[in-house]
Amino acid sequence: MFQEIPLRNTKITDEFWKPSIDLVRESIIPYQWEILNDLVKDAEPSHCLHNFKVAAREEEGDFMGAVFQDTDVAKWLEAVAYTLEAFHDEELERLADETIALIGRAQQEDGYLDTYFIIKEPEGRFKNLQEGHELYTAGHMIEAAVAYYQATGKDKFLKIVCKTADLLCDTFGPEADQIHGYPGHQEIELALVRLYRVTGRRQYLELAKYFIDIRGVGANYFLEEQKRRGGRGIFPEFSGYDPAYSQSHMPVRDQKTAEGHAVRAVYMYCAMADLALEYGDEALMDACKTLWDNMTRKRMYLTGGIGSSGILERFTTDYDLPNDRNYSETCASIGLALFGSRMARITKDASYMEIVELELYNNILAGIAMDGKSFFYVNPLEVWPDNCMNRTSMEHVKPVRQKWFGVACCPPNIARTLASLGHYIAFREGKRVYVNLYVSAVIDGIPGSLKIESQMPWKGRCEITRGGDGGKEMELALRIPAYAEGFAITGRDGRPVRWHEETGYAVLDEDSGHDPVTLTWNMPAAYVWANPMVRADAGKVAVKKGPVVYCLEETDNGANLAGVFADTSQPPAETWEPDLLGGVVSVSIHGKRLAAGAPQEKTLYAAERPQLEDVLLKAVPYARWCNRTPGEMTVWMKELYHV
Repeated sequence: MFQEIPLRNTKITDEFWKPSIDLVRESIIPYQWEILNDLVKDAEPSHCLHNFKVAAREEEGDFMGAVFQDTDVAKWLEAVAYTLEAFHDEELERLADETIALIGRAQQEDGYLDTYFIIKEPEGRFKNLQEGHELYTAGHMIEAAVAYYQATGKDKFLKIVCKTADLLCDTFGPEADQIHGYPGHQEIELALVRLYRVTGRRQYLELAKYFIDIRGVGANYFLEEQKRRGGRGIFPEFSGYDPAYSQSHMPVRDQKTAEGHAVRAVYMYCAMADLALEYGDEALMDACKTLWDNMTRKRMYLTGGIGSSGILERFTTDYDLPNDRNYSETCASIGLALFGSRMARITKDASYMEIVELELYNNILAGIAMDGKSFFYVNPLEVWPDNCMNRTSMEHVKPVRQKWFGVACCPPNIARTLASLGHYIAFREGKRVYVNLYVSAVIDGIPGSLKIESQMPWKGRCEITRGGDGGKEMELALRIPAYAEGFAITGRDGRPVRWHEETGYAVLDEDSGHDPVTLTWNMPAAYVWANPMVRADAGKVAVKKGPVVYCLEETDNGANLAGVFADTSQPPAETWEPDLLGGVVSVSIHGKRLAAGAPQEKTLYAAERPQLEDVLLKAVPYARWCNRTPGEMTVWMKELYHV
């Protein structure tokens, strides 16, 4: 079985990623601490710590915020844990310990831990699994506690969540006196597997399996629950509930297409992959592969976004990928990256990491501003700020990043993802180390050490050196990027190193006497076309360089980006700009644009063809958009055809 390399063993030195890692510690975590305490002016209030203090009877007041508000502090603590594992920070650890102590004081005697139901509806515990998010909240608490224990060795938080998990094991299951239900929002399943792996308590693994096995079996639990509640609920949009929304429309092993709420789906798929590994369940693994293929080949955006509809934040149908009103929630991309990394470790198939890399460089990174203090929840591929209006089909699209959200799952989720980036770089199995992301880092204790010096994402070159005790025995499996042209590996003497391919990895045949080995490949900026079945992109073209997707911004190209045409008969040109957006390669594109003026200036419609004028367009990485002057943005451009 694969072994995850602890974050404490990985020191990231990468010019592209290190600023983001440092930002988590220096800006994002402190900013979000202020948010959790409702101290940021003009930001949506969090109420999160207030709720815990009320639940602990240390403050007067009522519960405030969304039913799942507790998860904001859980994900913040998880980001803190990953940060503490990599960096010593006494003050941050003190804040975390105090917060954990507060959570412990809010916990009920029997282990129950959910401030909404403790404060607002104590008689409603586990009676509204469809909407209540109790199991979802418990899952994020468990994930945070496991991370904190692994980072610090302190077990107070772990004991808190074990007490909660023990309550869940007593409450849910197949026995007559137990609840035969499952979560409305998946998350607890993957968290229970993590808790099992740390504690060795098999009942946690068995409960995770129970939740997955009974989902969608027989009469739908949520529809029956609605009847028992007499139709009363928390969320008005759940009237006319479709079980596909929560992936409970059929048994999970029978599901062939990604359906419903995108975040719920990918969190469930993560648990399915974990359980397939733990139990050797081939049917469950086959379902994971089928769902992955449907999602990434027919229902995923070029940027890695998933979830085409702003209504119910859900998947729709194959090839339905509108650019201006899609959802592509940041959390959904994080969940897809978690799923992909699991699948790569289980199957040793590098193609899964191809999507993980795409997510990290694009849809995930776009969710946070470069200063770490504002966020996108929704990640469209086309924005016209004037029509992002409330009470319309565009009201979920924001043309600028927000300081916070009333439902704020994405900002702390980004924090924990960036803080745990080291987990994605490499993993090992026995004496073989699989390198997935070409991110400059020094990895120790695997055994031996690995030094990665990369020029990604701007240049296809990476040098890798094995060293330390055990370094000579280390086998290397190096991901061959799907976009790499002329992929080659040379040794210290400049001669080719022999290797063979295993499911997308280059496995070195040579011994360590050739270290360092240098990987080189070409990845010029190039045009990309969508499958003709993607109606929104018919007749359009985009630009991509390696894993990086590009976009046009109004600040570089003027307004009405819908009126520009890319001339694909001329290749895009690259320019390194060290002072632009933290240092990026920009791309120049020759094209045309609709000329302003008569007759369209005087009338809405006319019997004359608009004139075109030459234009040189400038594209920048999608992940960096809206870090300058706000305005229009588009990833897909109309293509100028030469007939």
